[in-house]
Amino acid sequence: MSRRWESLEDFEAFLDAGGIVEPDDDMPEPYRVAVFRFIEMHANSELMGGLTERDWIPRAPGLFNKASAVAKTQDEIGHAHLLYMVAADLGVKTREEMLVDLFEGRSRFHNVFHYKAHTWGDQVAISYLVDAAALASQQAVFKRCSYGPYKRILRRIIAEEGFHMRRGEELVLRLSQGSDVQRNLFQDALDRWWLPALQLFGPDSRPDDVLLRWHIKSERNEVLRDRWVQKYVPLLQGYGFTIPDPDLRFDEATGRWEIGEIDWTPLRATLDNAGPDSARRIRDAATSWAATAWVREALEQVAVAA
Repeated sequence: MSRRWESLEDFEAFLDAGGIVEPDDDMPEPYRVAVFRFIEMHANSELMGGLTERDWIPRAPGLFNKASAVAKTQDEIGHAHLLYMVAADLGVKTREEMLVDLFEGRSRFHNVFHYKAHTWGDQVAISYLVDAAALASQQAVFKRCSYGPYKRILRRIIAEEGFHMRRGEELVLRLSQGSDVQRNLFQDALDRWWLPALQLFGPDSRPDDVLLRWHIKSERNEVLRDRWVQKYVPLLQGYGFTIPDPDLRFDEATGRWEIGEIDWTPLRATLDNAGPDSARRIRDAATSWAATAWVREALEQVAVAA
């Protein structure tokens, strides 16, 4: 049975008490739009991340890495389809409208997918740093997500993203124990990907962030970012790699790592789809969409005939 709240205050009290909103509920429009935009960006990011993996299927070294790239591509594209389905149920845009907006550069996807993977080392850095940052963000959403369909679909996505993160850990371990060429390959990639991975969490959360107020997110951006730093700085140093932050220091009094000031200019550029590789990535995604139109048309004809 559909639920309805008399006021925004009543609705927020329901959320604060741990209430879960379902698609048929008469939710406040600002909440509906906020949830939709959050899920749409997540869906776009999974799709663009899957296409990033796809690019490396023929280029990955060795059969094992090629098979892993195939599996990860399948996972990420699958996540995108599930998320588009959940977003479409909110009634703000249809699935096709979301995809068209993405391919025409009118909607956003996470900053890390606006950069080019130049070498296999970049792919390893993405698997190790970016997948871990994304997983941490998703786990924080799942922890107390107030929108039921999103929370339920996150359970599956998080399980599969955990495998991706473990794959990244294995790949870094292999390179760290390899030749100087292999170690330098990853160090160069780390120099390129440390800041984008760090910025995936976004700037410090605003005091009036409705994503927190409405329990779409459960943790502030700066909390998630700091937790990630505290984990990955000692891990990377333990592997023998150098963090590309000249101001990085360990505070003996607090027992914590302190990073230098973050330049948010690159992040702002990606939010405008003006990152280093944004144009090519969006163009390639649009080309793939157009090239597979015949498959969608054939399936529609089968459905009509049935």
